[in-house]
Amino acid sequence: MNALTVKHERLKRRLASLGSLLVAYSGGVDSTLLLAVAASVLGRRLLAVTADSPTFPAAERREARRIARRLGVRHRVVRTRELEDPRFRENPADRCYWCKRGLLGALRAVAAREGIAAVALGSQRDDSRDYRPGERAAREMRALSPLRDAGFTRRDVRLLSRRLGLPGWDREPAACLASRIPYGRPIERAALRRVERAEELLRAEGLRRVRVRADGTAARIEVDPAQVGAFVSRRARLSAARALRRLGFTAVSVDLEGYRTGSLNEALGAKGPRRTRRGRR
Repeated sequence: MNALTVKHERLKRRLASLGSLLVAYSGGVDSTLLLAVAASVLGRRLLAVTADSPTFPAAERREARRIARRLGVRHRVVRTRELEDPRFRENPADRCYWCKRGLLGALRAVAAREGIAAVALGSQRDDSRDYRPGERAAREMRALSPLRDAGFTRRDVRLLSRRLGLPGWDREPAACLASRIPYGRPIERAALRRVERAEELLRAEGLRRVRVRADGTAARIEVDPAQVGAFVSRRARLSAARALRRLGFTAVSVDLEGYRTGSLNEALGAKGPRRTRRGRR
């Protein structure tokens, strides 16, 4: 029995011991693996819940609904109200803490109404390498991280997802749209929507891994480091700039370092997070 199989069996035993479970489901590769394995041992005692929030791209929400249906898992959408919380809306460095607390509060309420024993997140071991204040909220709200507890890394998640034939095993990581806005600049619904539309347009140009970092009406485009050279020299670069200007951006630039996890965290300096090249941000 290889190491990945051992982790898979450990995960199944842990999930079976819970009796019933609510999974905070984003449709990403991590939470999809958690949902699929939980479905194999819990059946109808499992519920997937996805947030309806302006910080969560509509396309991701549709994909979550589609995958949950394919897996045969009960699925609900719950509206979250983080933009009504000034502790989130003012965009401090611990913004994610307040967002996660609000989300988990909503999920725990659903779990209580349904008589479900526990709430779980799709966090895995590599998530601890980046700056994630939401992890503190998860601990405080007693949310479980079964993948992490079973020893799964990001690579493990993708390998097992591929082995199990799960949809989206090779999808690029997604992240809350608020992570595109520099700390200290208030988060507004219109700004989130503008970023969402900008990234949709860039993906339509064939860019798989892309972020639009928005500081007011200035947009900084990050693409996969391997695509930076081609992107800045292509006619598509000018097309993309024109498209983003039509959305309301007045200045459009390309980050020559390319996409990297939590690049806006770099402004926090030595007291801030460690940088990583891969992740969900």
